[in-house]
Amino acid sequence: MHYSRLASRWGSWAPYLLSIVRVVAAFLFMQYGTAKLLGFPAPIMPGGGTARVDSLPGVAGMLETFGGLLLLLGLFTRPVAFLLSGEMAVAYFVGHAPRGFWPVLNQGAPAVLFCFLFLYLSAAGGGPWSLDAFRRPGSGGRANPR
Repeated sequence: MHYSRLASRWGSWAPYLLSIVRVVAAFLFMQYGTAKLLGFPAPIMPGGGTARVDSLPGVAGMLETFGGLLLLLGLFTRPVAFLLSGEMAVAYFVGHAPRGFWPVLNQGAPAVLFCFLFLYLSAAGGGPWSLDAFRRPGSGGRANPR
């Protein structure tokens, strides 16, 4: 197969890969929230407990759990992704940057990646495999890659 034809066919998958990236990122992100709130898959709070919902880690856990669930479903993707991008920026500058400049050393690399990935999703949307695509007027209940 000629390279340009292969590249064209691969490029046609971009909207669907956007949906896959959204789902995988949301699944990974939700684990931070459930670990903080429920201790699942394992507790990550100091002392091994769970976060109180009226604390900063508790609020972060709720955003991560329920915002992550909305992103997983692709429901209200743009505003939720924008909110979570901001949460990750705050998490980085409050929780990681004071420990040093380099994200790999201050353990902030996941926060930086989630921040910019969610910022992208806030502009790109959830892709064709999302509840947002099914809710779009004129979709007739079908996902539309545009």
